[in-house]
Amino acid sequence: MTKTETSPRKTEELRSFLFLTIVMVPALTIMFVAVYGFAVWFYQMLIGGPPH
Repeated sequence: MTKTETSPRKTEELRSFLFLTIVMVPALTIMFVAVYGFAVWFYQMLIGGPPH
């Protein structure tokens, strides 16, 4: 492989890595926490509140 063939690939790989670490991981974490909170809230609605 020549340098011109590997440079665009490395740029694309770096861009993908930055997108995953800066955008997707925080977004998925926030979504996971929101879904978990909703599940706990809904469960407590059905059961009758938090345990005493």
